[in-house]
Amino acid sequence: MAWVITDALTEGGFSVVQASSGEEAIALLDKDGATYKAIVTDINISDKITGWDVAKHAREVNDKMPVVYMTGASAHDWASKGVPNSVLMPKPFAVAQVITAISQLINAAAIAL
Repeated sequence: MAWVITDALTEGGFSVVQASSGEEAIALLDKDGATYKAIVTDINISDKITGWDVAKHAREVNDKMPVVYMTGASAHDWASKGVPNSVLMPKPFAVAQVITAISQLINAAAIAL
């Protein structure tokens, strides 16, 4: 699924940096997080660090970082574990929905500045 999302975002005009685990995502955020416009994360990306954790860390780097969560089983936790002003994409979904969600969040964040 990750390569499909990556390809779609790239075709949609986004530059994509992909992490294969929550640990790697947090390391990337620590290194270059201020340059990222948004994150798209699966909630269940690893046992130790989840997508919930990655999003919270991203918001520590940039408190307005747009976040799109993807999940097949954890949607019920979004209200308690998700960051504010994020979007949850329950699987299955159309890839175009992710592009629309991330575009809307980026535009809303730009307007808020």
